[in-house]
Amino acid sequence: MGRILPRRATASVEEALDDTRVVLVNGARQCGKSTLVTQLGNARGAEWRSLDRTATRQAATYDPTEFVMSDDPMVIDEIQRVPELLLAIKETVDADPRPGRFLLTGSARVLSLRSVPDALPGRIETIELWPLSQGEIDNKPDGFVDAIFELGTELHHTSEEDRDGYIQRLTRGGFPEGIARTPRRRERFLDAYVSDLINRDVIQLSEIERGPEMRALTRLLAARSGQLLVPGALGNELDLTWPTIKHYLGLLEEVFLIKRIPAWSRNLSTRAVATAKVAMVDSAIAANLLGFDDHSLRQPASPLGPLLEGFVAMEIARQLTWSQHRAEMYHYRTKDKLEVDIVLENRRNQVVAIDVKAASTVRSDDFRGLRHLADRLGDDLIAGVVFYTGQQTLPFGPRFRAIPISALWELSAPR
Repeated sequence: MGRILPRRATASVEEALDDTRVVLVNGARQCGKSTLVTQLGNARGAEWRSLDRTATRQAATYDPTEFVMSDDPMVIDEIQRVPELLLAIKETVDADPRPGRFLLTGSARVLSLRSVPDALPGRIETIELWPLSQGEIDNKPDGFVDAIFELGTELHHTSEEDRDGYIQRLTRGGFPEGIARTPRRRERFLDAYVSDLINRDVIQLSEIERGPEMRALTRLLAARSGQLLVPGALGNELDLTWPTIKHYLGLLEEVFLIKRIPAWSRNLSTRAVATAKVAMVDSAIAANLLGFDDHSLRQPASPLGPLLEGFVAMEIARQLTWSQHRAEMYHYRTKDKLEVDIVLENRRNQVVAIDVKAASTVRSDDFRGLRHLADRLGDDLIAGVVFYTGQQTLPFGPRFRAIPISALWELSAPR
């Protein structure tokens, strides 16, 4: 790409540094954490220490207290490599509670790791950084979440994107290193990325040596994108016990390779299925694990639908880290197999329900799950949306709209 793209998380990190003693930027490897904190750290005259370097890591392990001693702000990259530093940081910031003392990065969900001695309650703010959103790549607003909660069915969007364009975006993904490469070289990068993540981070975190099993599970999860996540069924296919599968899933989520989307119910129906669904954090990884490129995804038998659902879910997950509306993401499915791909619920119990279709046309029957949910939610449903690969916003009743997928990144949040 040849340039550093602005990240929407920058403002959140700057705000946190102004009033919080320790700020942690947590996210997948190669998603741009080091670049972000380098820019912010340089602007504040911070010391820089990377725990990916052997000598630095050894010094931190030998004497954590001395390692974090500094009158200046300090950036520590990949803090999960020496989690004992967090206790030394706690002691330091308790003695000197100035805001912005430490800016940390982590490529695992640091505060959930079993080896972390203390979670720094009241002293730390965690900001998640995902791979680049489509809006960050294209310099677009990325304002759909706020727009749909504010405008509901008054929202209108016309798109110039077509089905081939969405396929190209899906296989391109959001990793800066991958975007900068040709499709063939991107495949090499993605192969190496998953392999290194499992061989280094996952095995280090868990002290296991079952890399082949983890790689097989990762491919199986990519194939089940958008489906219910049943550990027992996965275990049967891989000949692994249910506790082992559950442990492996936790590890893959800790290193930001997958995201589990919990089931949503609000006790509206005792027939709601409580099993989570899974999405790969980056759509290019999912497509590459399955061996699909732009050309093969255009074929009728390709898994474009499930992969596109995962792509949309992760674009929304990115937006939820900066949107003004504080909402959570779920899915909904009954035992009768009526389902809604994505359910967004804000703090006022208002809901936006979303289904994703790979087709460029939409039928009334595509709103079946959304109507089922609307009957149970009443006025709490702001809008039922079918995202599709067409180019116009189309009404399908008072609270239902078919909307082009590109509305996710092309719409601006209302002022």
